[in-house]
Amino acid sequence: VQVVTESGGGSVQAGGSLRLSCTVSGSTFEGHAMGWFRQTPGKEREGLSCINYSGATTYYADSVKGRFTISRDNAKNTLFLEMNNLKPEDTAIYYCATRPFPNCAGSSWDVESLYQYWGQGTQVTVSS
Repeated sequence: VQVVTESGGGSVQAGGSLRLSCTVSGSTFEGHAMGWFRQTPGKEREGLSCINYSGATTYYADSVKGRFTISRDNAKNTLFLEMNNLKPEDTAIYYCATRPFPNCAGSSWDVESLYQYWGQGTQVTVSS
């Protein structure tokens, strides 16, 4: 069992930046691809990004491409999401999740059901 914990959320003004962190404990971190998702009330959870086990391959949703950067530090069992040029529409609860595979699996990288363990989320609020 992997325990996943997000942190780093908060409130910022439009155009600002935040860096989210996600720590994983209880199992081997470096052998698993990881992903970031977000959800707003009344909407389905949206896949934002995925990173493979080594960090060499990443995927992004069009809505965040060029603004968000996913990275990982396998020595510290930690996943990151650097978010720049934030917009009010980025307001959501952000989740990280582990995949039971080393890679993001191409076109299915954002399929929620292919992720195994989830954190409880961290709130990000962007004001205009």
